[in-house]
Amino acid sequence: MSLKIAIQMDPIGPINIDADSTFRIAEEAQARGHSLFYYTPDKLAYQEGRVTARGWPLTVRRVKGDHYTLGAEIEVDLGDYDVVWLRQDPPFDMGYITTTHLLDMLAPRTLVVNDPFWVRNYPEKLLVLRFQDLTPPTAIARDLETLRAFRAKHGDIILKPLYGNGGAGVFKLTSSDSNLASLHEMFSGINREPLIVQKFLPDVSKGDKRVILVDGEPVGAINRVPAAGETRSNMHVGGRPEKVSLTDRDREICDRIGPLLREKGQIFVGIDVIGDWLTEINVTSPTGIQELERFDGTNVAAKIWEAIEARRAV
Repeated sequence: MSLKIAIQMDPIGPINIDADSTFRIAEEAQARGHSLFYYTPDKLAYQEGRVTARGWPLTVRRVKGDHYTLGAEIEVDLGDYDVVWLRQDPPFDMGYITTTHLLDMLAPRTLVVNDPFWVRNYPEKLLVLRFQDLTPPTAIARDLETLRAFRAKHGDIILKPLYGNGGAGVFKLTSSDSNLASLHEMFSGINREPLIVQKFLPDVSKGDKRVILVDGEPVGAINRVPAAGETRSNMHVGGRPEKVSLTDRDREICDRIGPLLREKGQIFVGIDVIGDWLTEINVTSPTGIQELERFDGTNVAAKIWEAIEARRAV
């Protein structure tokens, strides 16, 4: 099976080819005989009934500093493609949301991964609310008094933007920290969105586990350990990846959420687990497949393509 693949992603030039999941997905697609076309989100358009993109035929290779070649820039009708990948990073702002609406129009002729309708309706910090018994105590609010009451009840908390990513803007506040009002004021000056607050989990010092699911099934995990003096374990901010195995609790969590992810077309998902608690379900642009492949040899990219190819064969 040879498929026409379009990849909507952030600029390919600056990526780290040893860590970037989109690069590994493209590399595996190319090895399987699929053709690649790449464009950035600002090149996506709707034109009189057609969803188009202006971009470039793409060839990738695992050579640092020379990891891609682009063909001549062309405009394509994405309805002519078998698969379109939605892979740009958040923030999950109105620009991001608009791309999901445009890509929605490609169904059912073109398979968009992950399904943009449910990416839009199940952003990572909100989908977990459907599984309250699996998550730590959580509140979403813009009102300062609600945030204060939550901290008064639960003590140390984690405060973060509802639609952020990569550990940006994540704060740990102790029960006596005097900065809650100042942080609320700062965030309120940036946008009109609520904040998410969760009870602080001391187990984060042992790591924040990223479990990767393909078509609803767990395929492995890596542990991300915070750097010294850090609460955040994201690799973007210095978290150290370590080899780790799935626990019975991890599998219990995956058994609960997997059927919903599969039903809603979320083929490549990364969930975050601290101790025994699910904290996020990442569907927009999950990462971690290269680290997992290095640790235990699991070719997650191949599993992802097998799931996609099976859907296209129906």
